[in-house]
Amino acid sequence: SVILDVRAACQDATVTQELLKEGFHRDLLVKVELGVGEDAGGCAVAARTRLPPGIYVDPYELASLQQQNLTKAVLIPDVIDVEAPEYLATDLLVLLYMEPDPWCARCFRAALPVHGRYHRPAEESEEALVILKSPEVLVCCCDNHLSAECWKPAEVEASCSGKNIGTCQWYSIMHKPAYEESILQVPVGLRQHSSLVCVVTLLATVLCSSLILAAVCKHGDFS
Repeated sequence: SVILDVRAACQDATVTQELLKEGFHRDLLVKVELGVGEDAGGCAVAARTRLPPGIYVDPYELASLQQQNLTKAVLIPDVIDVEAPEYLATDLLVLLYMEPDPWCARCFRAALPVHGRYHRPAEESEEALVILKSPEVLVCCCDNHLSAECWKPAEVEASCSGKNIGTCQWYSIMHKPAYEESILQVPVGLRQHSSLVCVVTLLATVLCSSLILAAVCKHGDFS
């Protein structure tokens, strides 16, 4: 009965994850609502999510946004090949720091630009599906006022503030996602178009080379 009482006292957090915009360049919007009775005032709240190889965060874009205080996140690993196609890329772990929602008590939100990678040409479909699982909710409170029975320690390689200033223990809470997963649809080419693409590319290359050569012969000074 003690276990049942503890579970009843621990309210699940609610997590909503959305992919905004269309095409390769999207915004990942994450919203978290803590359970009734949970107080994260003065604490850092973050969403930890694993991005599959088909989607990535541009570290240079992220650095620019962080300098403008528009977002805060930690990438693991922090060195990312932004040019690699999906079939040569690896997973990316993102710790996205969240801000309090002024319109909702116990609510937090954050947005992060993400980008789809190029996939191999497909046989039939003109879109590849990238499955993005629901993130994990983490809280870091240096005064340790969290309920021990509701939160469990989490291994996180980042400080509470997102800066290399001191370290505190991160904790994870059970949560119920609004959706178990989000699906990113990435445009891909069709294999049967490969011959046409090669021919058009060759003709465009020959035409452009001819125009450049003609311009050099007409306006060049060969004296």
